[in-house]
Amino acid sequence: MNNSEIQAAVMLTQQRQKRGIRITIAILLIFIVTVLVGFVHRLSQPRIITDSELRLNGTVKLQRARILDNFQLVSDTGEVFQTENMRGQWTLVFFGFTHCPDVCPTTLSSLNSFYQMLDENTQEETNIILVSVDPSRDSPKILHDYIRYFNSDFRGLTGDFIEIKRFASQLNIPFNKVILNEESYTMDHGTQVVLINPLGHYHAFFKAPLDPAKMKLTYRSLRATFKE
Repeated sequence: MNNSEIQAAVMLTQQRQKRGIRITIAILLIFIVTVLVGFVHRLSQPRIITDSELRLNGTVKLQRARILDNFQLVSDTGEVFQTENMRGQWTLVFFGFTHCPDVCPTTLSSLNSFYQMLDENTQEETNIILVSVDPSRDSPKILHDYIRYFNSDFRGLTGDFIEIKRFASQLNIPFNKVILNEESYTMDHGTQVVLINPLGHYHAFFKAPLDPAKMKLTYRSLRATFKE
């Protein structure tokens, strides 16, 4: 074999080695990307937790979702709002009133923090509603301005006192008027946030005080395990 043939053989061997190295690197890169994609995907998936873990994180799931009787209230835009309006999405319901000095603003601020933690698609499938327990003072306009101060996506409901009482009773939310003096009063009410599933049934509730991070954890798990 002459020199030119030897050189050609060496060059061919080097080319094959380089090609082999490139292929090996490409395979390694594909493997690394696959592992990273799988890891990111797992991180994005909700962690399924048990009922006892739910309770430890401030959430109580009903053993059997409760079917709600129909009610008729008024939204903060002046439209009729009924049980069927809660179907098709997840709805978080909190009972409060606009003259509430501390509990309601704190709860709504926590709900806003929780809502901001959700991804865009989950936000679109999640309604957060304040139901007024003080309808004599909370007109739709007043409720509209109040609730949207906390988040423009939140909604408010008011209406006939008896209808509100019926709705609250189905969700085990107590409330009553407390007379302060001859000219003023306040409202005493339950502080838990009720979760209504996409069928319009009472599904679970979040206990006060709310922890937005824990709410996100339990909410994602409840959504992932829900079966229509």
